Amino acid sequence: MTNKRTPFKRVLLKLSGEAFCRPGGHGVDTKELRVIAHEVKSALESGAQVAVVVGGGNIIRGAELASAGEIHRSTADYLGMLGTVINGVSLKESLEKAGHAARCMTAIDIPAVAEPFIRGRAMRHMEKGRVVVLAAGTGNPFFTTDTCAVLRATELECEVVMKATKVDGVYTADPNKDQTATRYDELSFSEAIEKQLGVMDMTALTMSQERRIPIIVFDFKRPGNIRRVIDGERVGTLIRCDTGQDPPPSLI
Repeated sequence: MTNKRTPFKRVLLKLSGEAFCRPGGHGVDTKELRVIAHEVKSALESGAQVAVVVGGGNIIRGAELASAGEIHRSTADYLGMLGTVINGVSLKESLEKAGHAARCMTAIDIPAVAEPFIRGRAMRHMEKGRVVVLAAGTGNPFFTTDTCAVLRATELECEVVMKATKVDGVYTADPNKDQTATRYDELSFSEAIEKQLGVMDMTALTMSQERRIPIIVFDFKRPGNIRRVIDGERVGTLIRCDTGQDPPPSLI
């Protein structure tokens, strides 16, 4: 096994809503937003094309809201989508303030705020070097933003889904609760699904497996990690095609 993979040319970065606020906080923290924008801008200097799918848990969590019984799950999920739009537009503005062109595209029509997601238009933005920030999930209730990330990666022909987290990869157990937990350098989709490691929801993992789109789980808070992953350095945990499936050329 080599220490470095071939650099990626087009990637999809998945950011949770938690990335936009301080630990335990809510809303959009301008300092955290600035850090995200500068990290993404630095990664773009590699020459890769980047799309970003944003979550909205720092604003509202649809599933938690629905669990109280006052709001139907479908409606609560749409409210969660609106939360991702707040993050998406904020990131787009911060990227442009940092000096890099960006567009925010949404899966539900909010023309006064952002462009509608149209695959061909998103591809052109990326080809022109613009960051495409994707908000409002898939536009449908009951689907997570992780599933949205894999769907958009498939549509935009991205080579990899980069899932930014609070930990430096996938562990055998929660490292914050189990001191004996160990980190995987690599594992297959089948292993991740069978062991229910909580990397992504099952729909997202199954779709990634079927479409042969690898996932790299890494610590977003370490400065430069986004650029390192794009440059091909072995950062975090790679969830790869199962044995018998040919891996994408970038992972050989």
